[in-house]
Amino acid sequence: MSQVINAIYFSPTGTTEKIVTGIAGSISKKIDRQTHSIDFTLPEVRFKPIAFTADDIVILGVPVYAGRVPNVLLNYLNTIIGNGAIAIAVVLYGNRNYDDSLIELRDILTNNGFKVIAGGAFIGEHSFSKILAQNRPDEQDMKIVDEFANEIAKKITSPEELTIVNVKGNQPYRKYYMPKNKEGNPVDIRKVTPKTNEDCSKCKLCVSVCPMGSIDPEDVAKLIGICIKCGACIKKCPSNAKYYDDENYLRHKEELEIEFSSRKEPEIFF
Repeated sequence: MSQVINAIYFSPTGTTEKIVTGIAGSISKKIDRQTHSIDFTLPEVRFKPIAFTADDIVILGVPVYAGRVPNVLLNYLNTIIGNGAIAIAVVLYGNRNYDDSLIELRDILTNNGFKVIAGGAFIGEHSFSKILAQNRPDEQDMKIVDEFANEIAKKITSPEELTIVNVKGNQPYRKYYMPKNKEGNPVDIRKVTPKTNEDCSKCKLCVSVCPMGSIDPEDVAKLIGICIKCGACIKKCPSNAKYYDDENYLRHKEELEIEFSSRKEPEIFF
């Protein structure tokens, strides 16, 4: 049976999607296989469990939140069954650090019956910022995507037995990264929510892009669920009407933009 290359991703602002679909498309050109995409960014998709077969190749990507796989995705990720499918684990982070997210994603996939033969940590524009890793993944990143895909294609078509990839990370995993206030004490910004200014045109685009389905369609200034600070409603708003004003959030954002301004490069593992 012909192997299908499946690009599956959670990507509120499109950065993870660009990497995952780029890898899938590049592999397909090298080994002549069809591609199929599953975007599980929106909540309704995550109600549908997925099972693959040993004939499938799966590139699964998620953004890094606080150095880990987003905890809001764990239940869904554990409904994706591999049945021996080949998998490539991909994480995308905003130029700070991917910490233990890649090893965590590899372990999730392995425990779900996938054979994880490669992994990669890539960089995308930070969800909190429009200047940290601005416009990434860029052309240089996509060249590395193509090199990564080339090595994966070689590994898939090699007569040698496929082995589980070793990646960077700690076991047990580190705790979720927490920002600190000006006194140096950890602060919890999970309950911080976006505000809406008078420039809002009530187009309701924010309602349609929220990955948690949390923006009230009757009043877009209200939240009816949690906010994961993914940046979708802010970065995609045509009127620039969404913003954060929480002191600790803004302080953390500014610290990230200063401390992690130097360009980091993707890390890939086979």
